[in-house]
Amino acid sequence: MTSIENLQQQIKILEQQLAEATLNNVGVPVREKIKQMSSEVVGTNPYSRLLALQRMGIVKNYQNIQSMTVAVVGVGGVGSVTAEMLTRCGIGKLVLFDYDKVELANMNRLFFQPHQVGQSKVEAAAKTLRFINPDVEIEIYNYNITTVDHFDEFINTIKTSSINKGPVDLLLSCVDNFEARMAINTACNELNQIWFESGVSENAISGHIQFIIPGVTACFACAPPLVVASNIDEKTLKRDGVCAASLPTTMGIVAGFLVQNTLKYLLEFGTVSHYLGYNAMQDFFPTMNLKPNTNCNDRFCRKRQEEFASKPKLEYCEECIEEKPLHEDNEWGICLIDESVPEDTNTKKYVAEGLVQAYDLPNKNIDFESHAIDTCDQSLEELMSKMKSL
Repeated sequence: MTSIENLQQQIKILEQQLAEATLNNVGVPVREKIKQMSSEVVGTNPYSRLLALQRMGIVKNYQNIQSMTVAVVGVGGVGSVTAEMLTRCGIGKLVLFDYDKVELANMNRLFFQPHQVGQSKVEAAAKTLRFINPDVEIEIYNYNITTVDHFDEFINTIKTSSINKGPVDLLLSCVDNFEARMAINTACNELNQIWFESGVSENAISGHIQFIIPGVTACFACAPPLVVASNIDEKTLKRDGVCAASLPTTMGIVAGFLVQNTLKYLLEFGTVSHYLGYNAMQDFFPTMNLKPNTNCNDRFCRKRQEEFASKPKLEYCEECIEEKPLHEDNEWGICLIDESVPEDTNTKKYVAEGLVQAYDLPNKNIDFESHAIDTCDQSLEELMSKMKSL
């Protein structure tokens, strides 16, 4: 072993020792260390700045996040950042799935550290997340969900891993291959589990998130990518010596979109995006609503569609509100004068709502011949005098 390799090994050992020592030092629940934090921390939740959402009226009860469970499948570039954001938001429980190990190539991520190389991603993620917020319950599974042996275990885990031993509140797909996405899609359709699908392109300059409610919105199999629809093995598309690009910026943006919409769904505020894309080249953010395909290849998807169609639809009617004066008495004799511009059918035809024309368009039906002036046998002075008199 060369001196450089020996030095690198010693540095790795020191990093591991430092990480373990730091983790042991802060391994007690954060609520017991509140006194050591700033005066801005109020109550029993050290992440009090998030509670400002509640104080400002954006969220009715932010504390509900502590009783919720989110499963994250794939702890890579998007999944690791997603798990960290949820941990910092004070989620009650995280269930992590992955089977890869941390490599030096993963150091461009916003999460993993050099001393974690060789560890499984879920184990490394669990240590880091417990270091950030020990109050979050972390449950990890280090296996491939696409295999026959583990698929049933995956389904059972999703059904029973919440804090109250029921199904998880939401599942987030952060995997990087179609095979895993299809496995998640099949499981969620079978369990009627609401989930988010997310991904970043191989050139790392675009990404998307998709909100999927079985039977209500399009599942991943309803409108699959061409490689899936054509039954092509995606492994044959990879070229020798070429690997997928990876940018922490794009992955962080997609993870932010994913967690933001996760919070909106769990805490019931704002509008959850059914599909939100991101194109880094033009900073373009396309959105759309995807309806389910009645001819979807997934039989559970078709079953969920039938169940949704059979449910009675609620009919909403607006109550007629009788208009009354704001104040019955008018002590100061205040009166309102209508200064609005009268509606013009021609104006509506040419300009958008909220705009008015600066002048009237000429009437195309005017008979110019009847208004013509006979200029025969008239001098220039006579014509100029007639113009002045107009």
